[in-house]
Amino acid sequence: MLPLRDANPTRQTPVITFALILACFVSFAYELGLGASSEAELSGFIGRWGLVPGDLTAAWGRGDLVSSETLTLFTSQFLHGGWLHILGNMLYLWIFGNNIEDRFGRLRFLAFYLGGGALAGLAQVAIDPSSTVPTIGASGSVAAVLGAYLVLFPRARITTLIFLGFFYQLITVPAIIVLGFWFVLQLIDGFASLGVESGAIGGGVAFFAHIGGFVAGALLGRLLVRGSGPPTRRAVG
Repeated sequence: MLPLRDANPTRQTPVITFALILACFVSFAYELGLGASSEAELSGFIGRWGLVPGDLTAAWGRGDLVSSETLTLFTSQFLHGGWLHILGNMLYLWIFGNNIEDRFGRLRFLAFYLGGGALAGLAQVAIDPSSTVPTIGASGSVAAVLGAYLVLFPRARITTLIFLGFFYQLITVPAIIVLGFWFVLQLIDGFASLGVESGAIGGGVAFFAHIGGFVAGALLGRLLVRGSGPPTRRAVG
């Protein structure tokens, strides 16, 4: 089940959503450049700016809360492990991010996105606090966007591609079905992955970052929407 677009217009240009997508692609282009010249340099870069649970818990255990390890809760959100990784994340952000930005306002949405991604990272750290595998990707942040979208726009119509073996079909279904199905899959895969090393390049999928981000986004979505006035400018979204 792959969402392609939603029928949920916005009232302002999603500047922050565009900027986040651009930042992720620029970072990925830099990764590609490093990988083309030296795999060791790329691995070092990922190890430095990706979220390494063991390094974060060690730093916090020393009482070093303001550190480069803490910063990786945010920098890791802009790194990706491959084309499928970044394209999948950016597709979901493109479809669902504009409406959340429109509802929250730009600065509030940026804080929500980064904060949701950080909470998602902490959820993965909590599952495997001693892991030395870097966790990277916007998946946790995007999951927070999906959680907020589910609680704020559950009836929005989503055009979705359904794969049936060698055949496919386009259908339009409510967001609650698409995103609910996505979340259930994360739960199933997440609990099935317990005990398996997960993370970035070659390390698997950090399912509990997805789960944590989605739950955080659903809860924060309800809180942040209170007091956020409607946008003033009209545009097609």
